[in-house]
Amino acid sequence: MEIDLRSDTLTKPTPGMLAAMMSAEVGDDVYREDPTVNQLEAYGADLFGKEAALYCPSGTMTNQIAIRVLTQPQDQVICYRHAHVYLYEGGGMAYNSMVTARTIEAPRGLLSAEQILAQINPDDIHFPRTSLVCLENTVNKGGGSCYDLEQVAEIREVCNENGLSLHLDGARVFNAIVAKGYSPAELGQYFDTMSVCLSKGLGAPVGSLLIGNAARIKAARRVRKVFGGGMRQAGFLAAAGLYALQHQVKRLAEDHIKAERIGSLLHSLPWVKSVYPVETNIVIFEPERPVEQVLQQFEALGIKAAPFGPTLIRMVTHLDITQEMMSELLGRLEQIALPVS
Repeated sequence: MEIDLRSDTLTKPTPGMLAAMMSAEVGDDVYREDPTVNQLEAYGADLFGKEAALYCPSGTMTNQIAIRVLTQPQDQVICYRHAHVYLYEGGGMAYNSMVTARTIEAPRGLLSAEQILAQINPDDIHFPRTSLVCLENTVNKGGGSCYDLEQVAEIREVCNENGLSLHLDGARVFNAIVAKGYSPAELGQYFDTMSVCLSKGLGAPVGSLLIGNAARIKAARRVRKVFGGGMRQAGFLAAAGLYALQHQVKRLAEDHIKAERIGSLLHSLPWVKSVYPVETNIVIFEPERPVEQVLQQFEALGIKAAPFGPTLIRMVTHLDITQEMMSELLGRLEQIALPVS
């Protein structure tokens, strides 16, 4: 039995999701005539207390569209130094929007209002104009760490006082919502735009929503067209996203429990140097031995994990990891007897 924990993007549609996809009513979305896409966008916007949403192929696209809509060339964006928008989107903010990034180091990637305030440029022609703050919730590089509402409210206040927009990269936002116990609308009230991924823990095969007010989403639709993101009979995919939002959010708590079990075991193993705190479905740990050596041992035991930099390994739980797999995984991890330096 292979146990693949490289990412929660590996999920396959459930039987219920496949049935929803096969029975979807579709049309041409570029003409705004796909009823299932329209339904998904309206449902997602309402869920987060916003006016409108835009369905896109990926979270990278929704993030990049948001940055394009909320900035002007020569502006500056504040974000965590390992934020997805900065590290994993191919330099998109520079290429697509002609803006620079002011990156901040923060414990587990959770920025504070004080840190952001300290990085806002003065109104001086020698400096780029600071115009946007991007937060990530949960923080991938922070081991699935997530913001409290109070932290976000303080950041929103700093943005308001300094004329900045606030965007959320919510690739795993429902993991944060389930872990912290706030509602989508309670979180959504603080952001100008939100990128909400449907294809990670929620299990849809494709797609993310960009959510915001009507004017911003109208502008975003134009940018999506320029980016080549216009889709035709996308309702077959949108039906999967709608099913995910309606049926597969609460079960994320199961993934969190599984991740906690993995993290707890890793803490006890002699070949593990340290483990990040486990809040959601991501487990990041530092082994005593080289990452390549540990991953080779994993592979020999039928376990797949992802290198996460030169010294770290990431494991991500998701809906395709069964209880049987969990029992096997924990047993196999206990079998590993790497020499400790």
